[in-house]
Amino acid sequence: MYIGNLNDLAEFSDKSHTKKDILKTGGFNSVLVCMEDGQEIPPHPEPYYVLFIVYEGKGVITHGGEKSDVGPGSMVFAGSGEIRGIRCRERMKIVGIQEAH
Repeated sequence: MYIGNLNDLAEFSDKSHTKKDILKTGGFNSVLVCMEDGQEIPPHPEPYYVLFIVYEGKGVITHGGEKSDVGPGSMVFAGSGEIRGIRCRERMKIVGIQEAH
């Protein structure tokens, strides 16, 4: 069993987004991504499925050929091989639940 607090894991940097592993298992990986205003993870393909859950803040998530405005409670799914990216408009905390890789 794992019990934790996302706020305790959160770290921000003025230079770039930060990514911390929450939990890795044989079936999935979960990460916490923290971003400051204006930071971006440029759109790129990845060979695994991922569900992004916005915990705090606002931004735009690119998935496939679409861009979605997101805020607290928003969820975006990107399939294996699909282009994905994140642009922060207001300090963000995002949980990514990824297919194990």
